Amino acid sequence: MQFVSESEADTEALGERLARCLRPGDTVAFTGTLGMGKTAFTRGLARGLGCGGRVTSPTFTIVNEYEGVIPLFHFDMYRLGTSDELYDIGWDDYLARGGVCAVEWSERVADALPEGAVTVDIRRGGTDEERVITVTGADMEGLAK
Repeated sequence: MQFVSESEADTEALGERLARCLRPGDTVAFTGTLGMGKTAFTRGLARGLGCGGRVTSPTFTIVNEYEGVIPLFHFDMYRLGTSDELYDIGWDDYLARGGVCAVEWSERVADALPEGAVTVDIRRGGTDEERVITVTGADMEGLAK
């Protein structure tokens, strides 16, 4: 399903709506170039999952954890070379912890993503602020509301 976001707030709101469609153990795989809004979308996911705290990009830490009704594990694979490095930081353990894993730059570790991962592709739209967001693998009926 494709959505058009006119602002960062719109992108966060879509993330919050997607969070209501997710269950513990789900993975959200993001694609999109730098500055497209992957972290903004994840802020919405965190809010929708009932997670508190300030959501920031985990570029230098690789993963940030947010406690909530459903925990959120926010990964940034930009600095990783292979999925082997993801396993080295405990990927299997995160998948088993009953939270939602949100993975930025997921194409770098595509072979490590679980079957059935929700994909979120974010591209620039017609203006600098506009984003075209394509979500696949989610309960589309729940997301469209």
